[in-house]
Amino acid sequence: MSLAIAPPSRPGKQSGPTRPPAELERLATKAGRELEDAPAAEIVRWAVETFGDRFCVTSSMQDLTLSHLASTVRPGIDVVFLDTGYHFAETLGTADAATVTIPINLVTVRPRQTVAEQDATLGPELFRRNPDLCCQLRKVAPLERALQAYDAWATGIRRDEAPERANTPVVGWDARRGKVKVAPLARWTQEDVDRYIEDNGVLTNPLLYDGYPSIGCWPCTRRVAPGEDPRSGRWAGFAKTECGIHT
Repeated sequence: MSLAIAPPSRPGKQSGPTRPPAELERLATKAGRELEDAPAAEIVRWAVETFGDRFCVTSSMQDLTLSHLASTVRPGIDVVFLDTGYHFAETLGTADAATVTIPINLVTVRPRQTVAEQDATLGPELFRRNPDLCCQLRKVAPLERALQAYDAWATGIRRDEAPERANTPVVGWDARRGKVKVAPLARWTQEDVDRYIEDNGVLTNPLLYDGYPSIGCWPCTRRVAPGEDPRSGRWAGFAKTECGIHT
């Protein structure tokens, strides 16, 4: 399924009414304490049982670890993918392959404007002149529209990825969006991810084996030399380390 805005409920499935923000925040705070040491699958199971169709997983298609894990808990789970218009061909290929290798419902979300329309409105190569605005228009805003269909969303971010992510709760309150934010892999290390991929034959983006340990849009992602920080290839030359989704 490919949509420019948040998807409707899937045929044959009923989504319950959204909970009030105060209730969602209480659920997030309580679960964050109680599930801190829980296995990732148990954290996903809690979210599925608590929110049903109003819970989704997000994926950048760097690898399918979280999507695969979530699909073992709930086959057919919604996986939201942001097609920014600037992805590597390998990333789009990974998204296509995901739908035939694991039981998920891929929800592709796109910005309101195509790259050509954005260029005509704001000038070409906005990513070079104002990467924060480009990320806001092509990643942050589309995700926020998509998440209107859900009460809770899961992300694959981990505490070991960057100092800014070191305090990521396994379940927290996303105050900006009024959603419960679930990070089942928050306590995992890269070694844990690699082991899960090997043990379960999980599909990964081939760019991971071509010098790109952290994959974003092609204009703002470069190869990383051995020994460099894995995220140093993102927005190289800018004082920028996050797209804005998690900050």
